[in-house]
Amino acid sequence: MMKHSFTLLTALLLTPLAVLTAAEKKNEKPNIVFILADDLGAHDLGCFGSTFYETPNIDRLSKRGTRFTQAYAASPLCSPTRSSILAGQYPARTGITAPVCHLPTVQLEKRLAKNENGKVRLLDANSLTRLKPEYFTLAEALKEAGYATAHFGKWHLGHNLKPADHYEPMDQGFDSDFPHAPNASGPGGGGYLAPWKFIKDPTITDEVGMHIEDRMSKEAAKYIQAHKDQPFYLNYWAYSVHSPWNARADYIEHFKAKADPKNPQHNALYAAMVKSLDDGVGRILQAIDDAGIADNTIIVFYSDNGGYSYPPRKTDPEGYSDIPATSNRPLRSGKASLYEGGTREPFIFAWPGKAKAAATSDILFQSVDFYPTLLSCVGLKPHADLKLDGLDQSQALLGGDSARDRIFCHFPHGDAKRDSVMDGFYAGTYVRKGDWKLIRFYARNDDGSDELELYDLKNDLGEQHNLAGEKPELVRELNDLISGFLKDTEAVVPKLNPNHGKAPVARDEPLAAWKNRNCAAAIKDGILTATGTGTAPFLGIGANLNGPAKISFRMKAASGGEGSIELLPKANAKPEELLKFAYTLKGGDWREIDVDLPNKGGAAILRIYLPHASEPVDIDWINVKPEAGKSTRWDF
Repeated sequence: MMKHSFTLLTALLLTPLAVLTAAEKKNEKPNIVFILADDLGAHDLGCFGSTFYETPNIDRLSKRGTRFTQAYAASPLCSPTRSSILAGQYPARTGITAPVCHLPTVQLEKRLAKNENGKVRLLDANSLTRLKPEYFTLAEALKEAGYATAHFGKWHLGHNLKPADHYEPMDQGFDSDFPHAPNASGPGGGGYLAPWKFIKDPTITDEVGMHIEDRMSKEAAKYIQAHKDQPFYLNYWAYSVHSPWNARADYIEHFKAKADPKNPQHNALYAAMVKSLDDGVGRILQAIDDAGIADNTIIVFYSDNGGYSYPPRKTDPEGYSDIPATSNRPLRSGKASLYEGGTREPFIFAWPGKAKAAATSDILFQSVDFYPTLLSCVGLKPHADLKLDGLDQSQALLGGDSARDRIFCHFPHGDAKRDSVMDGFYAGTYVRKGDWKLIRFYARNDDGSDELELYDLKNDLGEQHNLAGEKPELVRELNDLISGFLKDTEAVVPKLNPNHGKAPVARDEPLAAWKNRNCAAAIKDGILTATGTGTAPFLGIGANLNGPAKISFRMKAASGGEGSIELLPKANAKPEELLKFAYTLKGGDWREIDVDLPNKGGAAILRIYLPHASEPVDIDWINVKPEAGKSTRWDF
């Protein structure tokens, strides 16, 4: 009897231990939480030098880990950098070189833009509009290893228009996606405060005025608690602090009281947006602590490109039309620029017991490195057949030596007009090797040759002294590195337009006042046929609409597809001023399509984006009927 009692007692004592051991083994791999801010500048955090913005939660995160002062995005704009994180490749290689992944046109081939009529001096790249499904993403690699995966927030790497499409987060390795707005480039005209116009899911509703970061971080916190007993990879890719500029009124008032015009950063509205970003991060950190998994969770904080530091726009809210959103000083310029302000980012890496706490590092790091680095941190290796541009920097993040001595950035977009407003927004490529940085601006010289700028970042962080003329041998060395990079990545390289200034190409007939852009168009036998030649082909016309209207047209295309109608208040309208209305064309026979245009303000220009990027689209007639006024009809 004693023997049986002892055996039972032993079993009872050992059982909890066995269960605990199994639970420990279940989550022996570290969790990964990847926080990506949108358009946050290199010095927009207290822990990175801001004396105006308030970021106590992110500052607290920096004390848990290491701050990296020489970390770079792969692009000065968002979608390319996002693709570099998930695919581990340079945007020059993937072909996603501009933030166009919200467009309806599916463009999957790298190519140079065309301009037969010679209206532009420089031909730049037509960026892909989707991250191709064939990439084995970081999320898929972790999912394959048993990780639960979730994406929260901005995606901007493509959306599905057809059942056969696979471009959204849950097609690219994520088990869940909240709030599922894959075609949103930002919060849109409705802004950050509920009700959110950019979120199409009718079940996602909240009290008017709730901030999207508050809602998203609450959902992320629930996810963390629900998955604390298994390894998980959580993307928290914030919408903040991308335009449109709006924020909680109480936060704005708080920063108004402390704003000092002598401080380069003194925009109270932008400061309020940064604070809401910090609130979201704080909620995530608290959820990790409450779940008891802080010691087994890697946290990354990064930004996708530099801060918006330019003269304000006419669309900025009243009272802030004369204050730049932020300042990246001492770095030159900001978002969309090839200067340091465009691609140098705030980077925090926290991993308790592994990464040094409250430390600072000046190693070179770039967003392409996350793929192999994070896999290495959790004991995994990339598939042997993958082509990766990123380097495994896991040891460098823990205080060791860096595997990287150079970085590249290829941005084949921009021109003199944009450069005059956003310093450095001109098609080019740069290499940084050590402390030396060479920028190649394509065909920018008067004779059409490339312009080269060389900077010593150690002694000239603000890139004010171009030393290209003083160090020709170094320029040749670095320029050769750029050439090798472009060849290796099969990059689309901008060039001088051979048709610049030449007479327009003759058409069969005038287009009845319509203008064709990124497409060839002609009228024959009463039918206007348009065939895409570039990204997002469209037909446009002066509309002068002063209120709601309806557009109707008879259209035909072999495959059909998704197109859109776009209204612009003026010729040089900013993206956030545009109004877009989608339509669907079924393939095959002629279809009559009606699209309501609930336009409240004035619309100077109307555009019809074609439902297919390269297939011929036939149009029989177009009719525009204002709610108040007479119809205008074009019978081709």
